[in-house]
Parts: sequence; C-alpha cells; structure tokens
Amino acid sequence: MTIDGETAQTPASSSDSLFENLWTAPNAFTLLRLLCLPVFLWLLFAQGNRAGAAWMLVALASTDWIDGYLARRFDQVSEFGKIFDPTVDRLFFFVSVVAILIDGSIPVWFAVAVLLREVAVGAMMAIATLFFGMERFDVTWWGKTATFLLMAAVPSFLISEAGVSESDFFAVVAWATGIPGLALSYWTGIAYIPQVRAGLAAGRQDRADRVSPRQ
Repeated sequence: MTIDGETAQTPASSSDSLFENLWTAPNAFTLLRLLCLPVFLWLLFAQGNRAGAAWMLVALASTDWIDGYLARRFDQVSEFGKIFDPTVDRLFFFVSVVAILIDGSIPVWFAVAVLLREVAVGAMMAIATLFFGMERFDVTWWGKTATFLLMAAVPSFLISEAGVSESDFFAVVAWATGIPGLALSYWTGIAYIPQVRAGLAAGRQDRADRVSPRQ
C-alpha cells in the first residue's frame, strides 16, 4: 500500500494512452481490492466486527504487491494502472483511518496526525504534478518503511479494541509500529520537498526548451 502518493511512473502523454489496455489482469485485481472497501466498512459498522474488519485491512495491505507483479509478469503495464493502483492504495488508507477514528478504536491525536500528513504530502504532489509539470518520482526506501509501519499500526489499533484474546498483544504492536511510523512519515515528507523543488525546476526548464525554438 502507498500512502505517500509518489510513484516511479511518469504521467500519460495523452488521454488516449491513459485509457488504453484498461481490462488487464493487474487492473482487475486492483478493482477487486477496491470492491473490498465496502466490505470492510460493513464489517466494522454494520456487524460491529472489529477483528474481522482489521484482518480485512491486513489482507488488503499484504496483497498490495500482487497487481504490480501481475503487470510485470504478463507484460500488462498500463498508464491507467500506474494511476489506478496508487489511487486505490491512498483511498484505502485514508478511508480506513477515518473509519477507525469514527469507531473510536484509534487515538484521535494519532489519526489526525496521520491524516494531516497524508493530505499535505498528497496535495503537494498532486499540485506539483498536475499544474506545474513535475514528473512523478520514486518513493524512497524510508517512505516505504513508514508506510509499512503505519499499515501495521492502523489495523493493530482496531484489533486492540476488539475484545479478542490477542487484543493486548496488538495494543503493543500498534504503539511499537505507530510511533516510529508516524515520525518517519513526517521526516520523509519533509525530505521530499527538495525533490519536489528539483522536479519543478526541471519542469520549468523543459517548458522553456520547448518554447525557445519558436522564438
């Protein structure tokens, strides 16, 4: 799962290329994962099954790599998939944190801190990419580590409040992964700023190079 919103892919060159090869195995798998989101919400709110909802999140997070593997294995990389997969990952993370916050199973300050960082970094990347021509860049190893820790912490908070035999264990896991994950996510968010500035400068130079021959 990618909660940073930065991927190694470059944007589609045109709307035609974006919507080519929609019906591929990796895109179908990503869609299947997306359709599990209402199931998670149903388990949590309609059934009151915190443990079931938490294990659903664990399953979704642990299968995040499969669509990328399918794309490479069957040579089905598509421009749509490059956008669809990280968008679904971001949606899952955002919705799950908000839902667990509403449920009352996660500390308010922790959830708000996670969401503020998510919104701030996501907005920075989206604005720089869509309006200023910055190319998307690789998520750093530290960014991936922060994502992993937070995706371990969020369902652990939920299980810790589920009243099951393993609740005490997962309460420890939630804090042991959540605090370093949160700190690391903010550190990586700040560390992305120089990369964004460099990407903006490169985008301005690219636009200038395209305009120069006409003058």
